[in-house]
Amino acid sequence: MTSAPLRIIVVLGYSDGGAGTIHPICASRVARAAEISTPDDVVVLSGWARVPGTRSEAHLMEAAWKGTAREVIVDPDAQTTVGNAVNALNDVERVGAGEVIVVTSRWHAARAKAAFRWLLRADDIRVRAAYPAEAFAARPALRELPLWLLLPAQLWHARGG
Repeated sequence: MTSAPLRIIVVLGYSDGGAGTIHPICASRVARAAEISTPDDVVVLSGWARVPGTRSEAHLMEAAWKGTAREVIVDPDAQTTVGNAVNALNDVERVGAGEVIVVTSRWHAARAKAAFRWLLRADDIRVRAAYPAEAFAARPALRELPLWLLLPAQLWHARGG
């Protein structure tokens, strides 16, 4: 009997605007990750502090984490979706993950998944997205459109151009 490949769950942060508390969108992402995590998973909590001197999104998520995992990694340095993905690559390789689950919001999932898939394109690693149950939000969905145009340049730059 073979076991399922190790999963790494990458939870993407969402800014609290420097208020020092976890933003409700970010909290719902953490809760969704906790729902799907198992004791065999590795979880990466990823996001920076937009305002110097405040706690990073990753540290706020760590304080809110209620799930199970083999290991929880805090990445307070990632500033963009591509940065989240690039920073998680070392952990994906280190643990020999066969699957990456990107936990974000529904309106952000396609672009986040595309970034991870492109960066992992040479590997046989499955990438999928998970997100909290949420109503359609037009404003964030529309904000995603121009960010798709930046994605190729960000990915090119991330891998050393």
